[in-house]
Amino acid sequence: MDHRELELKSIEYRKTILDIIFNSGAGHTAGSLSCIDIINVLYNNVLDINPANFKNEDRNRYVQSKGHTVEALYTVLCDKNFFSKKDLDTLNQFDSHFIGHPTRKVPGVEHNTGALGHGLSVAVGMAIGFKLDNKPFKVFTLLGDGELSEGSIWESLLSASKYKLDNLVIIIDRNGLQITGKTEEVNPIEPLIDKFNSFGLFVHEVDGNSVSQLDEVFKKVPFHKEKPNLVIANTIKGKGISFIENQVVWHHKLPSKEEYKRAIEELNMQLENFK
Repeated sequence: MDHRELELKSIEYRKTILDIIFNSGAGHTAGSLSCIDIINVLYNNVLDINPANFKNEDRNRYVQSKGHTVEALYTVLCDKNFFSKKDLDTLNQFDSHFIGHPTRKVPGVEHNTGALGHGLSVAVGMAIGFKLDNKPFKVFTLLGDGELSEGSIWESLLSASKYKLDNLVIIIDRNGLQITGKTEEVNPIEPLIDKFNSFGLFVHEVDGNSVSQLDEVFKKVPFHKEKPNLVIANTIKGKGISFIENQVVWHHKLPSKEEYKRAIEELNMQLENFK
């Protein structure tokens, strides 16, 4: 898919995210909007994961460690025909498998996640498995920057470096905000590049809302032989909606009817200008 098509997809995906969150009355709005470009590029240009090959052992893997932004993942999986929009519209309804964090009961979800920090541990194990089996496949995992306060993250990075997992791609959604404020005020995590380098990773930094930069950096994997790959994707939390961008209150805030209408109007205008 070319970059123009990816950009169009991102706008359409943002509309779906807002639609399902508004109609379900629950969800993580801003974080899903910040990471959707990353998931878009992965599923449409990188992973080669689809309903036909999902049950095959010989394929790439994607683990969404920042599981609370599952609306973004569900949106893309629906577009890739893992399930219907009718199924997706049951999000957070009684007796629906479509709950607020990834579960393997939903077609296309690789692993249950939600407890922050655990998805990376699972991804490291998958990457070790591919190495032991001499298989050429890669494991991609998406983390939130607020998630980096979890000790299991750094334990996993040590293991990834020890086992020389150049088949592991760790992506940080670096939007600078977490549930109660700025990451550097809640629990400072910088200097990230220096920290990741000291843990033996090879780091690239990109604009995480630029589909072209994301596409280009993923094509460079592996960045360095026998070193785990890490991408710091600098994003805007709430990207695409003017009154949601960089507003910490929108971490778990739901749009009112008026806000939903205004947000959709903004995205429709982006589509119109795009054409």
